[in-house]
Amino acid sequence: MTRRLIVEADGGSRGNPGVAGYGALVRDGETREVLAERAAPLGKESNNVAEYTGLIEGLRAVRDHEPSAAVTVRMDSKLVVEQMSGRWKIKHEDMKRLAAEARTISSEIASAGGAVTYEWIPREKNKAADKLSNDGMDGVTVRRDAWQSDDSTSETDDEGTPGGATKDEAPGGTSEPDTTEREAETVAPVTSKPDLGKPTRIVLVRHGVTDFTTGGKLDGRGGADPALNAAGRDQAERVARAVGALVSGAETVSVVTSSLARAIETGAPVAKALGVQAQVDEDWDEQAFGEWDGLSFKEIHARDAAGLSSLRHDATYSGPGGETRAQLDARISDALERAVERGGAVVVVTHRIAIMSVLSAVLGLDIDAAWRLAAAPGSLTGIEVWRDGNAQVAFTNDTHHLR
Repeated sequence: MTRRLIVEADGGSRGNPGVAGYGALVRDGETREVLAERAAPLGKESNNVAEYTGLIEGLRAVRDHEPSAAVTVRMDSKLVVEQMSGRWKIKHEDMKRLAAEARTISSEIASAGGAVTYEWIPREKNKAADKLSNDGMDGVTVRRDAWQSDDSTSETDDEGTPGGATKDEAPGGTSEPDTTEREAETVAPVTSKPDLGKPTRIVLVRHGVTDFTTGGKLDGRGGADPALNAAGRDQAERVARAVGALVSGAETVSVVTSSLARAIETGAPVAKALGVQAQVDEDWDEQAFGEWDGLSFKEIHARDAAGLSSLRHDATYSGPGGETRAQLDARISDALERAVERGGAVVVVTHRIAIMSVLSAVLGLDIDAAWRLAAAPGSLTGIEVWRDGNAQVAFTNDTHHLR
């Protein structure tokens, strides 16, 4: 009889990128006994890299000890689950590499008679892996195996040298699970049935105009960060009234803005109209354009026509000192995942390329096709996202309230 195993994996970074670490554990599918635990620091990396690394280390633990098992991987990263399940495209080069590594290990398990499937779980049901990933971010390396007796746990400093601390272990080399682990062991199995409940309604709002907007100048993350001009402030008030009517009747409503001034200023009257406090999430910021910030497309073309073409057609290209589209897509994916977890109706005040990124992910568009999507200043775009990863576009570039 094929043994059933569960891999629970997670990863995180304090900053994105920032101080990163991963965590993973393997459970017996019947008894929920913890058979293996892994955690380690990763230096400065992104959340996505850390999450993929947790997945890889969990699969390695299975391959090394019970490769013929039927493995269910459970993670709270919808991005990793959807990409590894083949439903979402992988655009970022680091994630392509890590996903390929995870698939190689999965193939080795399959060759031994096993199989690997993926399920998304809410973050609160992934506490044990989350705790291990935080151990990794704290500089702790964990390697415990109930399959063998030479289990070890070590704590390292930033240079990777032993810090002399160890985790408490129960007799026989296996760890005594802490409270969060014991709680996780009692969680009922999560099925892969489609989510037929209410989706999270996301209303994407592009900020109102600034003098940079009306002047046709690029204005990205890390740039001049101008405020709304008079026309932009009028747009923000009109947006507030339109959004208020749009989300009326929702059980819960929240407002999230990027960290840039024009988004915060556009979101303020929206939050006031809805009676909530706006929350800032910098992952919703516009793409960083580096030395091209403040220039028009015409000016950039005169300086570097090939570079401007690459910016529009190559997701791995960035202008001098700027950010690639792939890097923006990765952080927007994280931000969207957090917004979906809020539930109810979520109003996100953000920027044109951020909106393009969301629609590209939902519709499966490449970077060339994405530039055909319009998102005017003050416009509204609506999507609905279910917790099983399914999503649909309700409307795009709605500007009726500005007429």
